[in-house]
Amino acid sequence: MIKLRGTEVPTVTREVSIKELNFYPENPRIYSIVYVGGQKPSQADILERLQGFEHVRQLVQDIRSNGGLIDPLIVRQGDMVVLEGNSRLAAYRHLAKEDPVKWAKAACTLLPADIDDHLVFTLLAQYHVKGKKDWAPYEKAGFIYRRFKQQNIDLQVAAPELGITREEAKHLIAVYEFMIECGDQDATHWSYYDEFLKSRKIKKAREEVAGFDDFIVGEIKTGRIGKAMDLRDKLPVICAGQPKILKRYMTGQYDFGEAHEHAVTAGGEHHALNRLKRFRKWLVDSTTQDDLLEAPKSIRDSMQYELKEIERKAKKLKELIEKRKLDIE
Repeated sequence: MIKLRGTEVPTVTREVSIKELNFYPENPRIYSIVYVGGQKPSQADILERLQGFEHVRQLVQDIRSNGGLIDPLIVRQGDMVVLEGNSRLAAYRHLAKEDPVKWAKAACTLLPADIDDHLVFTLLAQYHVKGKKDWAPYEKAGFIYRRFKQQNIDLQVAAPELGITREEAKHLIAVYEFMIECGDQDATHWSYYDEFLKSRKIKKAREEVAGFDDFIVGEIKTGRIGKAMDLRDKLPVICAGQPKILKRYMTGQYDFGEAHEHAVTAGGEHHALNRLKRFRKWLVDSTTQDDLLEAPKSIRDSMQYELKEIERKAKKLKELIEKRKLDIE
């Protein structure tokens, strides 16, 4: 028996012919890498895609060295779908081509054919959130999106399955839905869209500038922005700068880097200024004083030294900036 959401589910573990087993297209990891254009892939499509991944090639070596699986595949009886362990099944299929006799069967833990889909998703969440096989953010977002949108599971229930808050779940769903709407379900672009929907300064531009979303989506798809951290750090500066700079960026007069440079030069946010602001906000936060005073004495002594050094250096920097200001004037 295994217990899922208070329900005891009977299981049996035994060797099963890999010819009987089927990949599970709805597994979040499988879903994120094999669904192209919203089309459900065939079993052959899934096998081909999985066997092209480095982690599957590594599994082939690991299984071969070990002489078999360490952890059984989790299989639903009836349709014999592998709910958990699709990459290992792909590796086994590769080995079976080399030696059809030795690798004909794999250890499987069989679940009832009529197991509820809600329990299946609970099982997957246990493996990939509280277990050792963490899902990537895009996979996690796809999981919570389908739980909420397709299975109508309230976020108060679905979010704790992933070990996240309701607000975090709402953000994951919003980003995943945005990617669907803009026709970009490339998992490698997740971080770009995640940052795009987080920033308040970017949000303001999205609300006020016609065509802004479509333009930035095009920049992401074509790779013209560079890394996701560039979007995170530089796009808000462009959005907060003079409107003409953003307009010139969107009309092609400036590329991304040039737009950022012009925004900084024209008085947009500067990375050093941002760091100072973040430090000041932390320093005046009501919890900071409590954290400092409640620390052990040995730590407080070190904190006192650091604060003295900060005070000394801050005074020096303030004098230098004041001098530069007078020089300019």
